[in-house]
Amino acid sequence: MASAKYIFVTGGVTSSLGKGIIAASLGNLLQARGLRVTIQKFDPYINIDPGTLNPYEHGECYVTDDGAETDLDLGHYERFLNIRTSQANNVTTGRIYNNVITKERRGDYLGKTVQVVPHITDEIKRNFFKLGKSGDYDVVITEIGGCVGDIESLPFIEAVRQVKWDVGEQNVLVIHLTLIPYLKAAKELKTKPTQHSVKQLLEAGIQPDILVCRSEKSLPSDIRKKIALFCNVQLNSVIEALDASTIYEVPLLMRKEKLDERVLSKLKLPNKTQPQIDEWRSFLGRLKNPTNEVNIGLVGKYVELPDAYKSIVEAFIHAGAALETKVNVHWISSEAITDKSVKRSLKDLDGVLVAPGFGERGIEGKIIAIQYVRENKIPFFGICLGMQCAVVEFGRNVLGMEGTASTELNPDTPHPVIDLMEDQKNITNMGGTMRLGSYKCEIKKGSKVYAAYGKRLIDERHRHRYEFNNLYLKQFEKAGMKAVGTNPKSKLVEIIELEDHPYFVASQFHPELKSTVMSPHPMFISFIRATVKNKKN
Repeated sequence: MASAKYIFVTGGVTSSLGKGIIAASLGNLLQARGLRVTIQKFDPYINIDPGTLNPYEHGECYVTDDGAETDLDLGHYERFLNIRTSQANNVTTGRIYNNVITKERRGDYLGKTVQVVPHITDEIKRNFFKLGKSGDYDVVITEIGGCVGDIESLPFIEAVRQVKWDVGEQNVLVIHLTLIPYLKAAKELKTKPTQHSVKQLLEAGIQPDILVCRSEKSLPSDIRKKIALFCNVQLNSVIEALDASTIYEVPLLMRKEKLDERVLSKLKLPNKTQPQIDEWRSFLGRLKNPTNEVNIGLVGKYVELPDAYKSIVEAFIHAGAALETKVNVHWISSEAITDKSVKRSLKDLDGVLVAPGFGERGIEGKIIAIQYVRENKIPFFGICLGMQCAVVEFGRNVLGMEGTASTELNPDTPHPVIDLMEDQKNITNMGGTMRLGSYKCEIKKGSKVYAAYGKRLIDERHRHRYEFNNLYLKQFEKAGMKAVGTNPKSKLVEIIELEDHPYFVASQFHPELKSTVMSPHPMFISFIRATVKNKKN
């Protein structure tokens, strides 16, 4: 059981303090010391997974290679550690209860009364240990969603308490992320919220080993001493986490605070080598000192909540840093785009990305935006629904097929250029039933995309139900819209390109999901490169 070390990251006072970023930053530093690290997220909501959640509720749904619909924090884990996560890295209360109820119905509990303790907590612990028992990792970091004190989080907190007894204190460490607010009127940093938060943990039977304190002001030594004294932690285990200009600074800030050293010491792990973070510093240097600048319009219907497009924004940052180009993302609501407003909305942009999504709302605005960038030779990149809208627009305005639409929005369209996938037609359940996860794509030589990847066969992640209708393929290709990427088995059109355009590329898959700091995605690099070139011309 204790072949791996277990680190738990909990949060208090308020949500959105950045548990995922702290967990990813710590994982990054431990990995840089040669340790094999993975991170998992346990969410207290009752949904089986975030797949059916509205992006306004929970931000984007992050899809893994194995087709799991997961929390957006898994994106941070992959981007910071350059690793691949899976279904095992994200577990919800819903999944825990579903597993326990399934076992009860099967008779696995031999007639016992099924209770939160021990049955729910045992199932939680089984999932805690799943990755650790594989033998693939030295350290497993587990982020507990929500706040300490939330009713929903109680079973997870109790399971964490029990873990110390199961694997021994030297193999478990609890990091508690909390807030030290600054009261402007009093000109003081206040420790009381942190004290109360730690008190709640203590009431649950957990003494945190390390406190990471979010603050907009630096913590003076007297404040640190006060926190250490009243929260019963060592002085050097009070870690300051100041607001950073970019999330990618946080690993270096945590290194400066010696968070990784405190963790190694408490877990009795070797601390003989310094973390190899030169590449990370180099990335930050390029990010902060760009030589070019471009303005990219992101056209979508969830733009009021940028977290709905989190991976796209981060992919722009990675690609921009690789090209020493500052990418300014302009949020444009597709619902606000009309024939009259489109020029005003898009005229000062160097490039436009039309974002993924589902449903009818904002579709016509996306189509109008695509027509404008196609006709005005503005570099364009479409993802998933963005590709489907590009196909619909081309069918209507170039091929002259009146009423062209996707059957998702108009089942009776005379020209169903986007249609429901064959294997989706008899599905009634919404959750986890789309085309999900990694599939192969074969790229045609001579295309812009082939130049970007530098190879013929690629793997990319999908999340969709509808696809390009191949009955129309010859018509589209004859008119100049080429299918330059297809699935080798199903012949599903994966990538389209437009001839006689500086850059008009769209993909059915989600390239943003595989972009990391150390491996920026080739399609985002080629798009940004094209916008820079087009701007200079």
